[in-house]
Amino acid sequence: MSEPLSLAGRAVHELLDRNAVRLARELVRGFVADIPFYRQLPDEEITGDIVRITEINLRLVARLFRERRLPTTTELAPLRASAARRAQEGVPLEAVLAAYHNGAARIWDHVLDGCGPGELDDAIGAGRLMLGYIGVVTGAVCAAYQAERESMVSQEQHARHAAITALLSGEPHATAGIRLAARYLVLSVTLGPHADERSAAVAGRRKLHRIRDAVQGFSAEPVLSLLESGGGLVLVPDLDWCEAAELVAAMGKAARVEVRAAGEVAAPEGVANAARLTQEVLDVVHLFRHPPGLYRLADVLLEYQLTRPSEAVAGLATLLDPLTDNPDLLQTLTVYLETGLDRRRTAELLHVHPNTVDYRLRRAASLTGLDPVDPAQLQSIGAALAARRVTNRPGRPPRPAS
Repeated sequence: MSEPLSLAGRAVHELLDRNAVRLARELVRGFVADIPFYRQLPDEEITGDIVRITEINLRLVARLFRERRLPTTTELAPLRASAARRAQEGVPLEAVLAAYHNGAARIWDHVLDGCGPGELDDAIGAGRLMLGYIGVVTGAVCAAYQAERESMVSQEQHARHAAITALLSGEPHATAGIRLAARYLVLSVTLGPHADERSAAVAGRRKLHRIRDAVQGFSAEPVLSLLESGGGLVLVPDLDWCEAAELVAAMGKAARVEVRAAGEVAAPEGVANAARLTQEVLDVVHLFRHPPGLYRLADVLLEYQLTRPSEAVAGLATLLDPLTDNPDLLQTLTVYLETGLDRRRTAELLHVHPNTVDYRLRRAASLTGLDPVDPAQLQSIGAALAARRVTNRPGRPPRPAS
C-alpha cells in the first residue's frame, strides 16, 4: 500500500479530515459567491444538502491522498445521488460542475498552503491525483445527472402522450400529470420532405426537432403533439386563431419545408371533434392541390361539401363528360378557372396562343352547354370540375408546368 501523501511537513489527509466540517461550509460560501445559480437556492438546501455532499467530497479527497487511489464506484454513490437530486430540482448541469471545479481549486490552495520549493515532486503527485479525482467525479456526476434528466423527460413525454390520447378519445378528465389549457389550437399538418431526407434519415429527425421548437415558442405551456416526418397532429395551448397563420409560417421557415395545416380552436372536450374535422379539411386541401399555408373549414366549404357522399356530386361530375375525349379542352377550362379567368396567363401556362384559348373555351361551351365566359354559369363549371376531382372522373387533366 502507498504511503500517505505529505506536504509542508503534514499528512494532507489528516489536514482535510480534521477540518472537513469547517472547510465544507467555507467551500459552500465560495459556491454562493462565485456561481450565480447557487444564490437562487433556498438557504435550507445550501446549509443542509449542499454542505453535506461537500463534506463527503472532502473526505473522499482525504482518502485519495491517504491511499493514493481514485474513488470506487461504490464510494461515488452519494455524489451520483446528489447529482440526480440537482437534476430533479432543475439546477443546470454547468452550475453543478462549476461547484466541483470551484471546490477543487479551493481545496488545492488549502493543500499547498505552506508548501516549500523542495516539495515539488510531491506537489506534482498531488496535482495528478486531484486531476484524476476531478475526471472520475465529474464523469460520474454527469452520467447520473443525464440519466435522471432522461428519466424525467421520458416520464413527461409519457404524460403528454397519455394526455393527448385522452383528449382524442373525448375523455379530457382522464388526463393525469398534465394541466389542461382552457382551449387548444388544434392543427392537422402535413410536412413536405426536406431535400436532405432523401440521403440521410437524420434529416427527418432534425426537421421534426425544428418544427417542435418552433411550435413550442408560441406557448408558455407544454405543446401536445403526435408528429412523424410527414406530419400529424399538434395541440397548442391557449393560442388565438389570429396567431395560427404566423405559427404555421414559422414551422415552415424553421424546417425549410412546405407546411399545409388545417386548424380549429377548441376547448378540451371539443378537441376530438376538432381533430377529426381538421384532418378532413386537410384531406380536402391536398385533394384540390391548394398551396402551403393554414386553412379552416370556411376556406374550403364548397370543396369540403363536394367530398361528402351525395347524389348531387355524381351529377355535377357528369356535366363535363362531353369533354372526356377532348383532354385539351378540359385542361384549358381547368387552367382558365384556376388563373382567375386570365386568358393570357392560361395561354402562357399551356404554351399556346391566346386565340387558341378562346377557341377551346368556345368549343367546350358548344359541347357542354356551359359557357365559361358567362358569369352565371361559372359556378356550375367550377363545381363540376371539383366534382370530377372528387370522383376521380376519367379524363381529369394534369396540372400544367409553370
